[in-house]
Amino acid sequence: MLVTATPAQTVKRYLPWLVATVLFMEQLDSTIVNTAVPSMAKSLNVTPLSLKAVVTSYILSLAVGIPLSGWLADRFGTRRVFGTAVAVFTTASILCGLSVSVPMLVAARILQGMGAALMTPVGRLAIVRTFAKSELLGAMSFIIIPALIGPLLGPTVGGLIVHWLSWREIFFVNVPVGLVALWSIRRYMPDYQGESRRPLDVVGLALFGSGTALVSWLLEIFGEHQLDTTSTCVLIALSVGLLSAYAVHASRTPHPLLDLALFKTRTFRVAVAGGFVTRLGIGGLPFLLPLLYQVGLGLPAWESGLLMMPSAAAAMGMKLIAPRLLRRYGYRRILIVNTVMIGVTISLFALVRAGTPLEVIVLLSLAQGFFNSLQFSSMNSMAYADIDERKSSMASTIASSMQQLSMSFGLACGSLIAGWYLGSSPQTVHIAVTHALHGAFVSLAAITVISSLFFWTLRPHDGESVTGGRRAVTPDLVRAPAQ
Repeated sequence: MLVTATPAQTVKRYLPWLVATVLFMEQLDSTIVNTAVPSMAKSLNVTPLSLKAVVTSYILSLAVGIPLSGWLADRFGTRRVFGTAVAVFTTASILCGLSVSVPMLVAARILQGMGAALMTPVGRLAIVRTFAKSELLGAMSFIIIPALIGPLLGPTVGGLIVHWLSWREIFFVNVPVGLVALWSIRRYMPDYQGESRRPLDVVGLALFGSGTALVSWLLEIFGEHQLDTTSTCVLIALSVGLLSAYAVHASRTPHPLLDLALFKTRTFRVAVAGGFVTRLGIGGLPFLLPLLYQVGLGLPAWESGLLMMPSAAAAMGMKLIAPRLLRRYGYRRILIVNTVMIGVTISLFALVRAGTPLEVIVLLSLAQGFFNSLQFSSMNSMAYADIDERKSSMASTIASSMQQLSMSFGLACGSLIAGWYLGSSPQTVHIAVTHALHGAFVSLAAITVISSLFFWTLRPHDGESVTGGRRAVTPDLVRAPAQ
């Protein structure tokens, strides 16, 4: 059900900008804090290690909050939930900036994470419900850009703010963006609600939320704390047990928190599962590339940050041609070839060393942004190709939950592989670190290429309801644009 007084064409014109802006704010905030930890520790008179909770609390509240987003949107409407999420996020940002102690800062970050947890899936749901499937690819290509450039810009922007101002301004920059977003939500956010009110699956929320939170915590502290083997194995077994228990529970309850039956739809299954594995290779790059530039090449932090910019520019450029490429070659062919090209590009970073011309690095960064943008636009739009409109909120919640987990897994995977190559070599020796990073790039490239096997299971005409191909006019796949 849709409730809105704004003309449909006006909503379509401004809604992608609104969602993209809010998602950029959320994605930027997920990494911007990392570079400010030393400054925050000095200001609050604590050790930098004690501020690890500031980062993990945000990640944990995301893991717990995202599964609730679909139920809340169906129950209270996308406009109210999205607006509340932005308001909570903005208010929490102010509280973070005003914090005078670590407990206060952690509490504010938990609140901020809860707001962020609702923004991505509900914003994506509004896009899916507003645009006809033949228009969905263009809209998805637009809002995917923040997810690509936010984590890349975060450390650079955070470093510049701390250098010129103070760590508190890292949080205050969200306030004007949040206020403009709240004004725009009242005008341009459509209010979609579920046709029926399903009960909240409390048991499922407890099982899935605690399982994903435990996994996210283990991945976030990976490499930072020394857990003994027994404790690590017990915690991993516990998280797997909780998630397995949820899978059993979901198959037996009439209204599960996350309906795993959606994975029976081939295009959704391939997009979500294939995307998860693909991000294992891609997810480590925002962590490994700055290390390569600063340790391997000896560049200052600001110049290292600038070398991440071409990737963002290429991502924005790709949005203009992604629909035409997919319409001409289809999802199957594009995803198979493009995944391999991403792997090849990652492997080429293993050749970057002191003396490599900056022009070559810029070209590699452009190629990386180009292929990554096409990959995420393709996977995100194909996920909804064969999903019924009534199940779109559930699909958005599942896709967002898996994406959040895959980001944590990808970062941990990159640091684990780099640490394995480094071995017992001292981390202060830049030659040893550079060799370890080169080995990690080759390994991540191999993982990425292997993930292309998922996309071989697609059929040539899969996703044509989105690209507008020959089979796009199938009654069970196409609906009229939202009015």
